[in-house]
This record gives sequence, C-alpha cells and structure tokens, in this order.
Amino acid sequence: MSDKVPEGPRVGLFVTCLVDTMRPPIGFAAIALLEAAGCRVEVPRRQTCCGQPALNSGDRAGAVRVAQHTIELLASYPHVVVPSGSCAATIRLHYPTLFDAGTAWHRRATDLAERTHELLSYLVDVRQWLPAGVALNARATYHDSCSGLRELGIAAQPRRLLAAVAGLSLARLEGADTCCGFGGTFCVKYPAISDAIVSEKAQAIEATGADLLLGGDLGCLMNMAGKLHRRGAAVRAFHTAEVLAGMADGPAIGDGA
Repeated sequence: MSDKVPEGPRVGLFVTCLVDTMRPPIGFAAIALLEAAGCRVEVPRRQTCCGQPALNSGDRAGAVRVAQHTIELLASYPHVVVPSGSCAATIRLHYPTLFDAGTAWHRRATDLAERTHELLSYLVDVRQWLPAGVALNARATYHDSCSGLRELGIAAQPRRLLAAVAGLSLARLEGADTCCGFGGTFCVKYPAISDAIVSEKAQAIEATGADLLLGGDLGCLMNMAGKLHRRGAAVRAFHTAEVLAGMADGPAIGDGA
C-alpha cells in the first residue's frame, strides 16, 4: 500500500462500539492502514463504549466509570488511535474534565488524552503517511463531521489522503461542514429536527453528482446513508479508511437500510 516506512510505535486501536457492532470492516481497514504506516497494532479486548452517550445525556457518574475503565485499559500504549472524531474527542478533550484537577485520575486522563489520536489525523500529522498503489475510479464527496472538524481540527487530512487515491475525484459538497443531524443522542431527543437537517444534507450530497459519500465518523455516515437510501439515491457511503485500504468494493454503509 505504501513504500516501506520506519517502524512506528505500538498502537492501541480503540475500535468504537458503533464500528464493532455495525461496521467491523472499518476496524479492519484501520488496522491495515496503521500497519502500512509502520505501526504495531493491538486491539484491547476489554474495550467498551468511550462513554460519550452517558456524557451527552448528563450521566456524569456513568461517564466517569466508563472513562476510568478505558484509562486503565489503554494505559500501556504509547499511542491510541480511534477511527472516529467524536470518540477521539471524548477521550482527548472531555475525559480530563470528568476529574478534579490535581487528582491521580485527572493526571491519568490527561496523559491518555495526549496519547490519543483520530485515525486520519494520526496517519497524516503523526506518521506523515500517504497511501500508494490504491486506485478507485469514482467521483466522491466528503462530509466533515462536527466533532472531528470543530473539536479536533480535522479537515485537510482526509482530503490529502484521498487525493493520493488514483482515479478518485472529489466533488465539493455545499455545506460540508454543516451538521448532518445525527449528533449522537440528539437524533433521539429531537427526531423531527434531526430529520429536517439530514434531509437538507442528503439533497446537497445528491447535487454533487457523486457516486460515493465519504467521512470519518460512522454515526454520521449511517445517518446520511439511511436518508439517501430512503430517498432512492444511488450514492454509496463508506468510511474514508475503507477507501484508503482498498475496501470500497463491497456492501456500502446503509445497504438494505
């Protein structure tokens, strides 16, 4: 997939609960990309949800318990990589806020935060890696998920990676940085508003004439893919990692939704 690169660090892959239960190929794609970038990848078996739903719903005690479990589980990894901007942001930005400053747990949460990276950002910003020998003859468009863009500053990195895929053209999506309406528990609490937002997003996606919808967060992709499917659109959705790993020739996200 790429020219030989210097051996990288031992990386703990935090798969995320959505990827584990709804789209395991994203996890396999992440492993393939990290290994191509020279990393030694391990997937801790006792990992669970990052705690984001509890945190967003006001269950601070529940979020603390999940955070403590995750902090202990990932303590030994020099780098932790997550194929999701929202889950990576939860660990990087929100875990330290769950504990009082000066406590042991706050120090441990801050240490983990500093070692945690979103997958696409990690490949570009840390490993300085680009795919080689990957080709896909298609027209794609890219959606910037809210957490990845606004909390982690991820925008140029996925586009730089996708530009290295031979035959793939990237069409500009009007409102690419506008929320898709998923918002984790937002779509459950406010379904009518969520549906209105994703309907506008689906129209914008269709207007690009793209064959593929790409992104870096499975929750957002599932939300948009579901709406596109119900509208009868021919656009197929994939996590960017799947395209970069040469795995975009199988069933798309939302097929059969």
